[in-house]
Amino acid sequence: MTVESESLESIFSHGARKVVVCKNDIDLSKKNDNTIFILFVEESQGSAGGRIGGAGFRRISGISCFVISNGTQEKIFETQDNDVISNFEIPMSAVAMDIGLSNGSPKVIQGIVDEELVNAYLKLIH
Repeated sequence: MTVESESLESIFSHGARKVVVCKNDIDLSKKNDNTIFILFVEESQGSAGGRIGGAGFRRISGISCFVISNGTQEKIFETQDNDVISNFEIPMSAVAMDIGLSNGSPKVIQGIVDEELVNAYLKLIH
């Protein structure tokens, strides 16, 4: 999967599996400051989305990080390097999460609001 030039809006709109870890609730129609990590996830055979009975596994195939300040989005990090990715773990506490797209439309994604985890991820990329 290629994630080079995508905006947050397009990443949230397309169907690739991802887990989002953010500092604050996401509403792209407002000028709320936020830091958002997107972990692009590949499912293994047998993982069946919900990982029935723990069978299968999920592997991160890419990571992007965006910072929103005064309504302006900036991608500050992106990698598909397995050595870098190996330092990140998918938060098992991620759940279905409502976000707002820039046109005000609601969208449900898998993610978690966790400022401490965002700060830990930021330390990994700096």
